[in-house]
Amino acid sequence: MFYSYLSINNPSDFPSREPQQSPIGVFDSGVGGLTVLTQLYRQLPNESILYFGDTARLPYGTRSPAEIVQFTREILCWMQQQQVKMVVMACHTGSALALETVRWEFPFPILGVILPGAKAAVKQGKRIGVIATPATAASNAFPQAIQEIDSTAKVWQVGCPEFVPLIEDNRINEPYTKEVARRYLAPLIQQQIDTLIYGCTHYPHLSPVLRSLLPNSIKLVDPAIHVVKAVACELDLLGLRNNLPPMPTRFCVSGCPQQFIQSSVRWLGYAPVVEKVNLETVLTPSYPLELLD
Repeated sequence: MFYSYLSINNPSDFPSREPQQSPIGVFDSGVGGLTVLTQLYRQLPNESILYFGDTARLPYGTRSPAEIVQFTREILCWMQQQQVKMVVMACHTGSALALETVRWEFPFPILGVILPGAKAAVKQGKRIGVIATPATAASNAFPQAIQEIDSTAKVWQVGCPEFVPLIEDNRINEPYTKEVARRYLAPLIQQQIDTLIYGCTHYPHLSPVLRSLLPNSIKLVDPAIHVVKAVACELDLLGLRNNLPPMPTRFCVSGCPQQFIQSSVRWLGYAPVVEKVNLETVLTPSYPLELLD
């Protein structure tokens, strides 16, 4: 297996190009955002992608709102240096806690996964369950979004702190993971939900485990599918869709490249070339402390 480790401290290796040919930035705390990346490959095969995993600071789900906003700003500032034309926050925790704060601070569209997932869920059912990280659940982002779309829908959510570490450690097929999933799903099944939202982009990786525990009548909603549909609409609206062949996907992480490669190869089907990025060298604007509250 071929591994490549690079240290990137300067602006992008991407040369100057037409705006349509610039990459779409995608970021998550780890491999969860690969579910969004896969959908980008399927729905927008001509788009070049810059993928960033903030693996040095995962999991995000137990972080404070102030930390999430700061991490998000640092990543977006770095992506701006890489000349992206759009960013997808392929992280429900970031989408819930940071999107509305940072989306107007940068000169490119920033799309989150909460609203597309909520819109898809209300089309599927009226008794909606959400499994999410503790931080996303505490934010009430999904219940609020769903209620704004359909006030008659009922929503129950469960924080699942163990899921992301189990996925990142490649422990999906262990009996312990199934028992953890059974415990998290039990209160939602008791409420007789008809729809379940993956409230974290990591969670579709658990689909076989979750499906084996859920009644067949419960529909699953993967926000990754629907946020990429929103990306396509935004590209068309702005005239930014790329019609030329894409550049190879560029993978970057803040932590250990080898660990990311080992975690991602089963989802990608190949061992990606991964660059290590030092976000400490990225100059971020100063903001009043109250903005971080």
